[in-house]
Amino acid sequence: MTALPAPTRSFNISRLLMLGSAACFIANVLVIRALDHFQSVSVWLIVSARFVIGLAVVLTLYRREFQPKHLWTHRKLVERGILGGLCTLGFYYTITQLGAGRATFINNTYVIWGALLAVVALGERLRPALLLGAVITVLGLGLLTNPFSGSARATGAADFIALLNAFGAAWIVVTIRQLHAREHSSTIFAAQCVFGLLLCAAPALGELATVTPSAWALLGVASLCASAGQLLMTQAFRDLSVAEGALLQMLVPLGIAVGGALFFHEHFTPWELCGGALILAGTAACALRPSGNR
Repeated sequence: MTALPAPTRSFNISRLLMLGSAACFIANVLVIRALDHFQSVSVWLIVSARFVIGLAVVLTLYRREFQPKHLWTHRKLVERGILGGLCTLGFYYTITQLGAGRATFINNTYVIWGALLAVVALGERLRPALLLGAVITVLGLGLLTNPFSGSARATGAADFIALLNAFGAAWIVVTIRQLHAREHSSTIFAAQCVFGLLLCAAPALGELATVTPSAWALLGVASLCASAGQLLMTQAFRDLSVAEGALLQMLVPLGIAVGGALFFHEHFTPWELCGGALILAGTAACALRPSGNR
């Protein structure tokens, strides 16, 4: 049996890493939803716990690779950290203001913005099949989340924030690709954790004493899932283009919807089922592409 060339093996491994990342992010959201049945916890504490656990993971697993000094001397790391913290907060905020469907739909349009931005900023080749896959996936997400139904609220400031979040997420994945030329994945991820904590920790401190042990346990599991997802995603972008990686991440909202049906007794309408099918079809443009064709 002929062995695959090293670049091909690396590319296939990166696909698996990105799929693993998507699975971890799905688990994170589902555990956070379960947490709400035990205790209502503020967005500030959820995000802060995620960043604290993330730093603990980096310091435990990557003590040799992690370069903490670079967080304050490398401009791109500072940029990635601050923007990552703001986008994490912005995503949760827009969910509270717009509802999960509308916020998820607008935020996840970053798949298209990121692919287009990578062509300009990184010189990546955007294959027509990948662009078509991104468009099909966003259309599927629209059917799945039904963000602009007749009962939906009028467009307002929160929609604009969600769109800014989408642009921010697009810039972040481009920045991660740029940082891989000099930095280890652990340092890139730690930048988000450190600067995110500087943004979120103070409002979260006043809530610490009121959290129950059960809520802490679920918060810890959710934070571990998010940290694993972020690390796997960061590593996967070492080999995957922005368009390819972001497209595979679009499996996250589909997985959350399936998890809602399995664990929270939610139901799919025929249109939502069609949306899920379109998401699978769109992501297949990346997942089934010949790995040697870069």
